[in-house]
Amino acid sequence: MTMRTDAPLKTSGAARYGLDVTPPGTVYGYVVTSTIAHGEITAMDVAAVRAAPGVLAVYTPFDPLPLRTPMSPLLGETWVPLQDTEVTYYGQPVGFVVAETFEQARDAALLVEVTYDRRPARTSLHAGLADALDAPPSLHGEPPTLQVLADGVESIEDALAASAVRVDATYETATQNHAAMEPHSAVAVWEDGRLTLYSGTQGSDLQAAQLAQALDVEPARVRALNPFVGGAFGGKGHAGVSAFLGAAAARDLGRPVKAALTREQVFTATATRPATVQRLRIGADADGRLTALAHDSWSSTTATPSFVEPTSHGTSREWYTTPNLAITQKMVPLHVPPTTFMRAPGEAPGSFALESAMDELAVALGMDPVELRLRNSSIAPPGRDLQWSSKHLDECFTLGAQRFGWAQRHRRRVDRDWLVGYGTATAMFPALRFPCAVRITLRPDDTAEVATSGADPGTGLRTVLSLFGAEALAIPPERVEAALGDSTLPPGGMSGGSTATASVGSAIAVGAPAVIDALVAVATGPGGLFEGREVAYADGRVFAEGDSATFGEVLRAAGRDEVTAIGTSAPGEEMTKHSFSSFGAQFCEVRVHRWTREVRMSRMLGVFDAGRIVHEQAARSQIMGGMIWGVSAALHEGLEIEESGRPANGDFASYLIPVNADIPTVDVEFVRYPDTLHNPVGARGLGEISVVGVAAAIANAVYDATGIRVRRIPIVLEDLLE
Repeated sequence: MTMRTDAPLKTSGAARYGLDVTPPGTVYGYVVTSTIAHGEITAMDVAAVRAAPGVLAVYTPFDPLPLRTPMSPLLGETWVPLQDTEVTYYGQPVGFVVAETFEQARDAALLVEVTYDRRPARTSLHAGLADALDAPPSLHGEPPTLQVLADGVESIEDALAASAVRVDATYETATQNHAAMEPHSAVAVWEDGRLTLYSGTQGSDLQAAQLAQALDVEPARVRALNPFVGGAFGGKGHAGVSAFLGAAAARDLGRPVKAALTREQVFTATATRPATVQRLRIGADADGRLTALAHDSWSSTTATPSFVEPTSHGTSREWYTTPNLAITQKMVPLHVPPTTFMRAPGEAPGSFALESAMDELAVALGMDPVELRLRNSSIAPPGRDLQWSSKHLDECFTLGAQRFGWAQRHRRRVDRDWLVGYGTATAMFPALRFPCAVRITLRPDDTAEVATSGADPGTGLRTVLSLFGAEALAIPPERVEAALGDSTLPPGGMSGGSTATASVGSAIAVGAPAVIDALVAVATGPGGLFEGREVAYADGRVFAEGDSATFGEVLRAAGRDEVTAIGTSAPGEEMTKHSFSSFGAQFCEVRVHRWTREVRMSRMLGVFDAGRIVHEQAARSQIMGGMIWGVSAALHEGLEIEESGRPANGDFASYLIPVNADIPTVDVEFVRYPDTLHNPVGARGLGEISVVGVAAAIANAVYDATGIRVRRIPIVLEDLLE
């Protein structure tokens, strides 16, 4: 197996991230944040700040940096700081201090005195449920309310009332922060009216486009670079506060500006996964076949509504066959930090509710939870005619149950002072592609470059580019150089939605034949090595009636520095023929201490149907990381917002995430069925599906061990006190 191409750089510390760049003359910016959750800034006294050592500039809403609000078809409107005096959440950026050193900027920022006209703040999701608003249409245009009823059924209530067995329960999930290891940061350099920005982002071309709009400059005058990204997970899709303020301040001062959020600021001045409340009502006949499913969901959002967690649309809309389906999605505007995409948005919190309810239904029926899921597996999303292109979820469950020892789950219930329980859950995540362009270049030294602007936030895209390029050109991967993370390269879109592998692979499948055709034209054209002869290409060589030469020899003979071609690909006609998704089965064993009620996850297994597995190591790493994130959501992770709007645990000391000792054994298996109906390379997304269902599997295992049903995450000791 080919080693990940970025492994030597990352493991040796040689990989250079955006914040590692320090151009000559760099100065440092420090963000000032609000100390109230709702109100208006009436005054800001910065006289002491301006007089502080090393301070070059202080920017506030009363003396702002000129920035416009950017808009993009994919990301919508992006908020930019310091443009008005309104405060809508605690920790909102309200000022920016630039000084010769970081320490000078930080210390001077503490001298800013802000006067507020405070207003009441809405910070409780539960208190706002009664006044919830309908959510906007989903990204796919689906309305917030959707109902599918069988012929002759008047309402979902009638269908539920007629069901032999029913479950009616409400579930809750906490606010989460992306908590990437690399803080949000930017280094901005202006030269000859052109901006170069070094910043971790999920899409350099998207960031460059947003900055060009915000700064009111031609797009060609902005270059964004992000060769390495220290984690993103949806939180670095938009251009951030550091990028906007750093770029504008650097232009104003005529010097490079480096700006990074502190760890505490990352918890407020970026964005979060919204909290949710979800009511599930499920009806089934005596044989366990679903007869009705209603999923009503409420999601927190910002005071000016932005992103809404599509929990009901992301799960109940597609997962199980039922003749009667009703889903609603509402939002509760609050004075809390911004909300945005986070790994498996919708599916991760939505699966906790749906898969917990399915477990409760299995208990009510006296049925094996695996059998219940297999019995109701959908062949297409309810209400749609488009069947799944390829679905092997039944094999995931069958193989997983065998490997995990599911049949033995009731034989060992107690191990000394520990109660032992097993849990399972379905995992699904839509298989998507984004429009993507990739440039392929052949060089005289018999190497090739595969280049796109897309980002690799640790997912392995750099390695995938090399592998797909090598496969398409029929040369060893070590002869293929991957270039990415540069907005001047062909647009690769955003690294999000588990789309990157399928997107770049499809573009390479188009670009490789084109660059080979260009090579053949050089070989057979005037002055070419095989001028006027019939030739063929294979294994990195051009063959002509018994003669052959490497593509490098062909280029050298013709005096050419390179031949290039750009392949482009986007979703197309296939979307009218099939529905697409990746699938998985999650299994876990937990131990609950009978006296302390401490919960320990003791082992996990995930079996996934994600099409072709391109790179085994990268795929397993992605799946394991996501499953661990699911453990974090179930047992550790939740941002607690005080009544004042202040985060009670907005730092790594008190925002709990798992450590090595929390994760003893994680096992991963794939069922391998390439899905060429989805894209030419047969791969489907697998980064985000790995977190889906894990929290429910753990909660189900806790019930199996203790008999206590916990319907909110993270699960805490108090939930298990009898």
